[in-house]
Amino acid sequence: MAKQLKITLKRSLIGKSEYQRRVAYGLGLRKLNKSVIKEDTPEIRGMIEKISFMLDVEEIN
Repeated sequence: MAKQLKITLKRSLIGKSEYQRRVAYGLGLRKLNKSVIKEDTPEIRGMIEKISFMLDVEEIN
């Protein structure tokens, strides 16, 4: 089974650029302190890297 990532939005999207908001929405994050579980793929890792200052990421086995 592939690794999974638990991604939590820790900073508000208010005042952020349209690009950063779209990346957050693409990850499925719409509300503060909400989490999603995604597969650990290069595409998801790239999205996380773009807005890493807003996220808390944990690996789940």
